[in-house]
Amino acid sequence: MTRQYQIPQSTMEEAWRLVKANKGAAGIDGQTVEDFEKDLENNLYKIWNRMTSGSYFPSAVRTVYIPKSSGGQRMLGIPTVSDRLAQQVAKLHLEPIVELKFHNDSYGYRPGRSQHDALAQARTRCWKYDWVLEIDIKGFFDSIDFELMMALLKQHTEERWILLYMERWLKAELKESDGTTRSREKGTPQGSVVSPCLSNIFLHHVFDMWMAEKYPSIPFERYADDTILHCKSQAQAEFIRKALTQRLSEWKLEIHPDKTRIVYCRDSFRTGRHRPFMFTFLGYTFMPRKAKSRRNGKFFTSCLPAISHEARLRIHAEIREWKLGRRTQETLNEIRDDINLQIAGWLNYYGKFYKSALSALIYRIDAHLIHWAIRKYKSLRRSKSRARRWLAGIKARQPTLFAHWIGHAETC
Repeated sequence: MTRQYQIPQSTMEEAWRLVKANKGAAGIDGQTVEDFEKDLENNLYKIWNRMTSGSYFPSAVRTVYIPKSSGGQRMLGIPTVSDRLAQQVAKLHLEPIVELKFHNDSYGYRPGRSQHDALAQARTRCWKYDWVLEIDIKGFFDSIDFELMMALLKQHTEERWILLYMERWLKAELKESDGTTRSREKGTPQGSVVSPCLSNIFLHHVFDMWMAEKYPSIPFERYADDTILHCKSQAQAEFIRKALTQRLSEWKLEIHPDKTRIVYCRDSFRTGRHRPFMFTFLGYTFMPRKAKSRRNGKFFTSCLPAISHEARLRIHAEIREWKLGRRTQETLNEIRDDINLQIAGWLNYYGKFYKSALSALIYRIDAHLIHWAIRKYKSLRRSKSRARRWLAGIKARQPTLFAHWIGHAETC
């Protein structure tokens, strides 16, 4: 077969390592990462052969719907393992090129940058700027125009195979759970390997560089399509909201009218009574909170981030899904092995800022462990206080048994 495009086989091998590490669910063909690996050499060669010859065509994308914290559902697109591998090959080529051009205040899905970096920068700027414009782009990932996306992509690469396959991935059909398929005319499903890179390219041109050129005095933090802008006055915030609404409409995007808000960063040094005075960014709610001065030890009020109410509710729902009260056949160590990684993930993410706000979460987990102990041991069934003391004794002897016990000396 004629090789139209030069794609090193070593790139295929590197892409496979990344796909394997990310795992993920099977696509419409039902093939898992483990299934693919059983005939790895042959499978890698088939994809490489098709990609280099121009005969590679992606399969339809399996759709999965998950609930959104704000209500409604978010669609995820699950490509096949083969398609994830091919997309990873393209990403390995494209990402180093665009990374050199991306704006410093763009944090989403970029090497060496994290949500915590964006949150830390937002916290610092909330101390300096009185107002925040909280932006919500209505259905962003489902609204990206194909022609506009391809035109922007061509500004970053002339590789024909990248452009060819990116267009095919954008236009790949969606397959619903009932077996029906539907074509797409816009959007890039969340869940695909290339979707974050493509969305960053799109908003780099539509938002980041526009802000840098037109309004360099208004800083922002953007993580994918989650964005906040820092303004010196309410009038400035209202002006930029109007200008941004017009800008996005030119690129076939729409600002959500109810979720886009101007927020006042109230603290001890800002005495205005403006509302609203809180906003949520990346799972953290910024609002006036008690703080202690490192300089003189005095307490004051500052605009600070802590775990959001919505995040707490979601975590509490996940804790209930453990159904610990029904798992009396398991030992405490077996319970630990099952839930510890999830607990550590919550603490690592939501404990980065204002850690004391996690106290309720810690007590909630212990309450479920106490409920488990009461159901498991007859000697504890008649006294919840005895069960609480029992768990406190284990915590004193094994303070690192559970992730949420480490660094927390409170009794259960």
